[in-house]
Amino acid sequence: MKVALILYNVKAGHGKIARKIDKIGEAFRQGGYEPLMKLLRFGENPFTKVEGEIDIVVVCGGDGTINYVINAMKSVGKDIPLGIIPAGTANDFAGALGMKSNTMKAVQQIINGTARRVDYGRVNDQYFINVLSFGLFTTTSQHTPDAIKHRIGKAAYLIEGAKELQHREFIPLTIEHDNGTTEIESLTTLIFNGRTAGRIRLARNAKIDDGLLDCVIIRRCRNIVAFWGLLRYLISGRTNGVIKHIRSSKITITSELSPLTDMDGQTAPELPLHIECIKGGLAVVCP
Repeated sequence: MKVALILYNVKAGHGKIARKIDKIGEAFRQGGYEPLMKLLRFGENPFTKVEGEIDIVVVCGGDGTINYVINAMKSVGKDIPLGIIPAGTANDFAGALGMKSNTMKAVQQIINGTARRVDYGRVNDQYFINVLSFGLFTTTSQHTPDAIKHRIGKAAYLIEGAKELQHREFIPLTIEHDNGTTEIESLTTLIFNGRTAGRIRLARNAKIDDGLLDCVIIRRCRNIVAFWGLLRYLISGRTNGVIKHIRSSKITITSELSPLTDMDGQTAPELPLHIECIKGGLAVVCP
């Protein structure tokens, strides 16, 4: 019988995962798996004390939880297909895979799904699955208390993000990429493997299996100009005087400043950043 290692975060999905964990396990059992349930404890590697062969790792959580699990798995040299039960605030990566937001429907998608290879990003010695970012608004997820996220969802990011406007700074960047070097002053920089951040489609042409990363930069400008430039970009998908878009398999970013960075809602390495798209580096189970 195939073995499914089911990693769950008790806080995920307003606690609904913890309440449904027995039901999830039974569904996998009926689907032909031996479920191995394990509470995910941040700060501990969930793979170090697992004995025997694992056929699939099922992660119950959001992008930050998936990020943690992938970094833990890669740190011990394992390459196990990943199934995702969305239970975070935005669930951007699960959305890119086509996973249902309903817990039990997502379980059935995994049980009846097909394994495929997708890309992920490597930054210095760590990994990300959806987006690496820095600048205005990009560390909002780290600063937003879990209790508020659970209570009001995405609105919590807007409230915390509004506070960051008071402390905005422009970051001079040197960006080396496949097509040359770009010098730019950035208000916000996002490097996408997926398409969305907070379910906002900022890299609409990005694909998780094309071997490329999409770097979207909001240039230095006044708030109102940035707002209208970003709005035009979201509507049309075309770059303008506010938005710079770079597609590349490798990106190196340096700056005289040291902004806080974020990857999938978790703390990322400090600049300089050496970023690479690992084409087909991750096995996932999709509908």
